[in-house]
Amino acid sequence: MINVLQLSEGGPWRSGIITSRKVGNAVERNLVRRRLREIIRAADLRPGQWVVTVARPQAVRAAFEDLRQDWLRTARRAGALQEPKTEAAP
Repeated sequence: MINVLQLSEGGPWRSGIITSRKVGNAVERNLVRRRLREIIRAADLRPGQWVVTVARPQAVRAAFEDLRQDWLRTARRAGALQEPKTEAAP
C-alpha cells in the first residue's frame, strides 16, 4: 500500500517504509526494507512529495521483480510517478 502527500512543486521527494512484525522476523523485515528502498530509489518520483509504503506479509515471499512491478503499478495509480516526457512532433 502506498500513501502520497504532495507538499510543494519544488524540493526533493521523501520516502518512508513501514514493516510491522506481521511481515516476519527481523531478518525478513530488513530484507523487504532493502528491496523496497532500492525500488523506490530507482523510481522516477515527482519532486516535492512524501511517499509512504506499507509492506504486507506477502512481500517476503515475492520475487524482487514481482515486488517491483507491484510497487510501480501502485505508485502509478497513486500519482506518485512523473509523467514520461514526450517530445512534440515538428
